Amino acid sequence: MNTLELIGRQEELFDGDLAARASEMSTRVAASRFLVIGGAGSIGQAVTREIFARQPKVLHVVDISENNMVELVRDIRSTLGYIDGDFSTFAIDCGSREFEALMAASDGYDYILNLSALKHVRSEKDPFTLMRMIEVNILNTIRTIEFGRQMNARKYFCVSTDKAANPVNMMGASKRVMEMFLMRDSLETPVSTARFANVAFSDGSLLHGFNQRLAKRQPISAPRDVRRYFVTPQESGQLCLMSCLLGDNRDIFFPKLSAKLHLITFSEIAVKYLRALGYEAFVCSSEEEARSLAAELIPARKWPCYFFDSDTTGEKDFEEFFTGTEVLDMARFESIGVIRNNATFDADKLSRFVDAVISLRQRGRWEKRELVELFLSMLPDFGHKETGKYLDGRM
Repeated sequence: MNTLELIGRQEELFDGDLAARASEMSTRVAASRFLVIGGAGSIGQAVTREIFARQPKVLHVVDISENNMVELVRDIRSTLGYIDGDFSTFAIDCGSREFEALMAASDGYDYILNLSALKHVRSEKDPFTLMRMIEVNILNTIRTIEFGRQMNARKYFCVSTDKAANPVNMMGASKRVMEMFLMRDSLETPVSTARFANVAFSDGSLLHGFNQRLAKRQPISAPRDVRRYFVTPQESGQLCLMSCLLGDNRDIFFPKLSAKLHLITFSEIAVKYLRALGYEAFVCSSEEEARSLAAELIPARKWPCYFFDSDTTGEKDFEEFFTGTEVLDMARFESIGVIRNNATFDADKLSRFVDAVISLRQRGRWEKRELVELFLSMLPDFGHKETGKYLDGRM
């Protein structure tokens, strides 16, 4: 199955820029030591493969998912083989004592890439998961960049999201606040980041869910009114590595909006996906109808689908990679735009945010309202969209 065709494109996004800088990137990787945090997720695995393929001196990968880490190693060994450098994986949490011990035992890293994140809009449905999102997306970033400062790392990269531009959900807001902390810490450690679109078939994504539904012979459900940009997992890894290696301090990379990058609905992809597998999409009027017809339709090479209008909390009506107030450099790369940032931040506001989160956690209980208000104090224009409905209430 051709992922590019499913998401409405014919060409890879970054081939031209990668070719133009191939020697520079390979030389730099081969001379450097890398730490990849969150390396067993879809984007983390893609970044790890991009680094491994360029023969680094050291490549250490940290992730709490032991099973995904095992698959990462098997995948690399089965395709890229081996390198002379030190390639090691550690199934530990980057906020743990074990991680601190690893940092103390290491000889330091030239580049630290933090790909760990809670990425789902559905994570804001309850105050407990939402607090973990703050822990992972913001507090762990603050902790891990401190390790980078202590070891004089050449660059700290942390992945952001297109949803950080004019955020309407807590996930996007958490990444926007993360970017604010990065601006502060850039005074001591060079930083860069990247905002990009949905990663097609990444773990936990709706398109990945299509694979799961097919394997379990269950109906497919998708919104018909939500149009999104998509990059492939490989493209996500390429953009992250280019930002890390080629970005100046405080740069935010994003894919240029062009004819190469098309908006497409999830329902359109579902129809094309099923057709590629030899099935006809059979559109049902409800979840109940789709479930009831599955046993009858699937043997006849028809797949029950329920396409609906989105009404859940946190869904953005359109996608954007930058705001009207951000300074852009659109000339440096063929297929990548760059947001240029000064080290502008309110140190007192950042400190108050951390203090408030710590206070809530020490109290041992908190309401979602308190966390929303905390984000509003950081982002006065935060357009949080609360509908009272969440993705866990859908098929």
